[in-house]
Amino acid sequence: MTQRQALQLFEEKKVRTVWDDQEEKWYFSIVDVVAILSESTNPQTYWRVLKNRLAKEGNETVTNCNAFKMPAADGKMRLTDVADTEQLFRLIQSIPSPKAEPFKQWMAEVAAQRLEQMQDPELNFDQAYADYRRLGYSDKWINQRLRGIEVRKELTDEWNRAGVTEQTQYASLTDIITRGWSGKSTKQYKQYKGLKKEKLRDNMTNIELALNTLAEASAAEISKAQNPKGFKQSAKVAQQGGKIAGDARRQLEQRVGHSVISPSKAADYLPPAQEPDQIDTGREEES
Repeated sequence: MTQRQALQLFEEKKVRTVWDDQEEKWYFSIVDVVAILSESTNPQTYWRVLKNRLAKEGNETVTNCNAFKMPAADGKMRLTDVADTEQLFRLIQSIPSPKAEPFKQWMAEVAAQRLEQMQDPELNFDQAYADYRRLGYSDKWINQRLRGIEVRKELTDEWNRAGVTEQTQYASLTDIITRGWSGKSTKQYKQYKGLKKEKLRDNMTNIELALNTLAEASAAEISKAQNPKGFKQSAKVAQQGGKIAGDARRQLEQRVGHSVISPSKAADYLPPAQEPDQIDTGREEES
């Protein structure tokens, strides 16, 4: 099962969600929904009491609830009770709230938007643009980032064509490309920027994004020309693509007189209240 996490907003309040590609459905954090509908100061306790009561009544919805790891308030990934749209509709009936009906309509809109995005990739980009804009990124950065997502998709299509399908191999190829142009592994790069669970690309500068895009676009074009088979041959292509952007980086650094690999991260220049959460762009393979 492939999962993609995203934050949704209902009346400016956050709801943690997970999109399941295989089942093609959203899962919502029950505690977040309870907090909105009950307006309780302790939604965890409210849900625990409600869950126990419904379980004693033999409510199958509670019995069938899943638990996924989601980012908690302390930034750590913790198991969280989740429910799909159908399950949540049933649970909402047990929470007396004037917001119940508006929330149900909101849930239906979230589901409909995702299905539209799956059928029209341009809508997916529009949603990503809106998400990044809301978080405080500049239009120039957003355009660069979305262009990188498009190039990344082209590259992963090439990897799939070459027979590379395992996520661990995707990560290894990405690491080869990153090291080739930046001189750092993905892990070292994140440590350099002081990142933990944040996405590296969401914390790159415009120049860093441009070089990363050049590396991946080069690797994709070389792959089309050389037609590699399997991981080992794709790794050689990744090295070539990374080197092209690495050479460009070194030439630029000679001209400007300093490194363009920056320790800056998004939290350093975005408004504190809008520090980026994980954004659903429809691409899971990025670093």
